[in-house]
Amino acid sequence: MATSRDEHFPVALNKQNSTKNNKTGPRYKLVHQGDIQVCRLNHTRTIISKIMNSKYLRRWESHRLELRDHEIGSTTPTGFLEHPVSYSSVEEVNIISRWDAGQKFCLRITIADGSLLLQANNAYLRDQWLYSILWKRHIYKYEKLLKNSRRPEVLVKEIKSMVDYSLSTPIHDTSVYQFPLELVSEILQQNEEFLSKIEHENIIVAIAPLLEKNHPTQEICDFFSKHCRNSPRSKIVIELFTPVVHRILKHNMDFGKHPRSRAFITEYIQALSSQNDGIRVVKNFVKTMHGPTSVCPHPRVLPNLVAVCFAAIYGCYEDRKTFMLNNNSISSYIMTEIHDRLTCYLAILETMSEFEDWRPNLASFLQPIPFPDDALADEVFTVHMCPVLRQFALDSRCEVHQSLLGIREGKEGWFHLYCPGNMACEDEGELFGTMLKALICCCCKRKKFLVSIIKMINPCMLLSLRENEAAMEVLCGMLEHEVIENNDLKMQIITTLQSTASGKRMYAATCDRQIALRELQQKGGPKKLTLPSKSTDADLAKMLSSGSFGNLECLSLAFTQVSSACAGELIKLPSLRYLNLWSTQFGDTGLQLISEHLHKLQVLNLCETPVTDKGLQCLAGLKNLRKLNLNSTSLSALTFESLKEKLPGLQECDVRYTEAW
Repeated sequence: MATSRDEHFPVALNKQNSTKNNKTGPRYKLVHQGDIQVCRLNHTRTIISKIMNSKYLRRWESHRLELRDHEIGSTTPTGFLEHPVSYSSVEEVNIISRWDAGQKFCLRITIADGSLLLQANNAYLRDQWLYSILWKRHIYKYEKLLKNSRRPEVLVKEIKSMVDYSLSTPIHDTSVYQFPLELVSEILQQNEEFLSKIEHENIIVAIAPLLEKNHPTQEICDFFSKHCRNSPRSKIVIELFTPVVHRILKHNMDFGKHPRSRAFITEYIQALSSQNDGIRVVKNFVKTMHGPTSVCPHPRVLPNLVAVCFAAIYGCYEDRKTFMLNNNSISSYIMTEIHDRLTCYLAILETMSEFEDWRPNLASFLQPIPFPDDALADEVFTVHMCPVLRQFALDSRCEVHQSLLGIREGKEGWFHLYCPGNMACEDEGELFGTMLKALICCCCKRKKFLVSIIKMINPCMLLSLRENEAAMEVLCGMLEHEVIENNDLKMQIITTLQSTASGKRMYAATCDRQIALRELQQKGGPKKLTLPSKSTDADLAKMLSSGSFGNLECLSLAFTQVSSACAGELIKLPSLRYLNLWSTQFGDTGLQLISEHLHKLQVLNLCETPVTDKGLQCLAGLKNLRKLNLNSTSLSALTFESLKEKLPGLQECDVRYTEAW
């Protein structure tokens, strides 16, 4: 029986390959062109030639030397370099250790009919030219050998030799790694059908060290994908492909430009899922991609993994549709294979949703429901999405659980999809109830939310009969905020609430609040009210519960300790036109609430409050606003321009000490 390989994912290659990269000594940038002194020596066959080549009669020429792909040449082809020197004619390149005191930084290029001497200004430049020429000469040789060879064993041997040379050369340049990869890509395209499985693996092992710091080419990605498909349980998948996949997921910026990289990762994940206990292996892989810390240090991992999952899930349903069109039916084997693939990628989404730092972005990616209709009608898909959506619903952050709603007004979201009676609801409304609880308790625009779900009132009444507290709270909220106009429907809601002990208790509390609200809003009481400094939310609530404030038009809470929590009391003041919150802790949450209810407000002072663009954008709903003080807030210039456009009646707006100033 095959053993499981899911316990760890190596982030480095095996020791043998890793040590090849441990270069010591100086590193040199690859020279393509440069100024150098050149001297040509012919073989000394006669006395005259010996005399002419003696050190006293040698002539040096200045040339701008070029190391081209196939030859060494000069930008001014005259004198010694009138004709370029082909790399194929070079027999040896070496440093001349014994030389004149004034000409000691030289190297010799031995060719068939003599030698070419190059003299640099210092030892470093001499060595830089030496290793650059050697590199160019070697890649020329390997290119010629590999392109002309058709014997698989020769190909594998020469690829290994080329990679070893690339890893050992002191030249530090991207081409040192990229050229071998590109050459191997070209060779694979020409010879892939002649290579056996063992030779496939040998080539993968050979080029793996080059991929520690470089992305594979698209052709190599195809080659790797084929290996994942044909040998998914090969140890190469875990030991050698894992670091490559890690690098792609951490650094890739656009799979649209590199679709075969995404295809390779898809095949790699499929290979992982074919291991013993494959789903656990895949989940462990996602966890290693996140890392052990609370925040993933690589911001590209999440969007890249999401892109892979979306494409793979979409591909599952496209494959199923294609099989149906071609065969009018799908065999049980194909159905099982598609089911396993689908489960694998949904498990990745579930694992990603478990990480708190990934959840906001993952929620935003999923909010538009970027899946085909076939997926939304498939029980396998909808059931496996439940854990992901439950994580969103249980997250206290608005940006996360608000993503359960449609991406824009009028567009249905996951919340609507899992409503009892809809095709995705398979749990008798349990998930819907969890989402409902998160959204009804959310600080963002409660009344607006209640209005938006009037069409779901029947499922809410059903859940209320089953003593779901969130559903009961929704029904009570609809009665309290008077979002239901139909009297018969109101009576039906009341009857539903009184059918259970919990509902009866919540309805009674709603009635008590309504009575208190009517007493508060009775005509009478002061028109102006100023709370003493240091007053708290509790003090304001106590003050407003002491009598009628139906005439209150002006309320100053400046320099008090009130916060957004007092917004629930402020919205009970129907006549309020002036509200001063200067230097309080009133924030975005409270601003969102009063913007929805206090439509008569004309003057609002938010100077030195912790409000941000998130809350300030909601002020666009206060169409009667005439004066606004945003001095010393976190207002941005963009939000300020938006407010001016949406509030044409705004006459004064203090934006000193803000970005918009």
